[in-house]
Amino acid sequence: MVTEFKFPDVGEGIKDGTVKKWHVKEGDYVKEDQILGNIETDKAVVEIPSPVAGKILKVNVSEGNIVKVGESMIVIGEEGEKVPESDKKPSSFKEAKKATKSEEAIPTRTGIKIQAPPWIRKLATEKGVDLSLVVPTGENGRITEQDILNSVKSESKIKVKLNYDFYGHIEHIPFGGVREVIANRLSESLYTAPHAVAMDEADVTELWNLRKGMNEKMQERGIKLTFLPFIIRALTHALKKHPLINSELDLENKDIILKKYYSIGVAVDTNDGLKVLVIKKCEDKNLMQIQKEIVELSEKAREGTIDLADLKGSTFSITNYGSIGGMYGMPIINPPEAAILGIGKIKELPRVIDGQIVARRVMGLTVSFDHRILDGAEVARFINTLTQYLENPWMIILE
Repeated sequence: MVTEFKFPDVGEGIKDGTVKKWHVKEGDYVKEDQILGNIETDKAVVEIPSPVAGKILKVNVSEGNIVKVGESMIVIGEEGEKVPESDKKPSSFKEAKKATKSEEAIPTRTGIKIQAPPWIRKLATEKGVDLSLVVPTGENGRITEQDILNSVKSESKIKVKLNYDFYGHIEHIPFGGVREVIANRLSESLYTAPHAVAMDEADVTELWNLRKGMNEKMQERGIKLTFLPFIIRALTHALKKHPLINSELDLENKDIILKKYYSIGVAVDTNDGLKVLVIKKCEDKNLMQIQKEIVELSEKAREGTIDLADLKGSTFSITNYGSIGGMYGMPIINPPEAAILGIGKIKELPRVIDGQIVARRVMGLTVSFDHRILDGAEVARFINTLTQYLENPWMIILE
């Protein structure tokens, strides 16, 4: 029996993904639950197992192309079976109605009549293909789906992209796949939630010295703490004292939902774009547990093996652009959260203490927040509390 395998709904509002790699090709035999390929969403790379055993009759989506939830990806059957005509239609045209009358021949400017069913004409229109220029390979001179796709490929090969404009040389970088998904998600956040920004700085000299001392003592055990676990612990304490920051807006029910748990998302730069790793229930974890989890999840994210569950469920997010450079920025909120913290580079700067100019370690802090949920005064109080913890790091450990 022929099985048309469609891209399943993996949850979290994911509507589509990019085919990163196929592990099978047409003509291969597969076992049930064998991994067919990897689909990359804006959350993670998802392995797609085969629902049945059989022969790969047709691969409908090429590597690098986007597939929507519910669209046909692969057709699996038995030896000798053929792909039904209905299964040969591109998944993006599944909503097209079946023809209720016999196929009509379309006259062209050249006088040649074209044999093409309505869905093929629709496909040609969507792809921008002139049917009069397509060489038919179907029975009785009919134009097939593959004829249209071959025409598109041929046109793309001869399409010329100039490597210069009026002012000098340029380079074209394809914009699509994961980068396009990230762009759409960030645009949706920015244009849905009215963003406002509050900035301040924290004197983290004591934190700098505490971390240095702890790492010196743990060096023999091969353990090294970064600043992130301290910041996450400080953030968790601050969120407890300012519960509205740890919330989301439910427009449908006209509620603001206060989260009573503290799962912190950490933005990580990978070769496949930005991913937000989620450290679950930070209120129940110490510095070493948080550090270990950050390292493990970061490695998986960069290798493309991270589980989708590790990218879901955050209540508040951090982006550490300071690890590369820059004191301040304007991070975009990770929806549906109420705010996001941007961490700047720690710099040694002159500061006045007790009337004396001294060198201090200073970290820039930026909070972008959803002004529908939060007002500037509440965010300012939150930053004051966070700064207090960062400037008095023993509070992070003792509380």
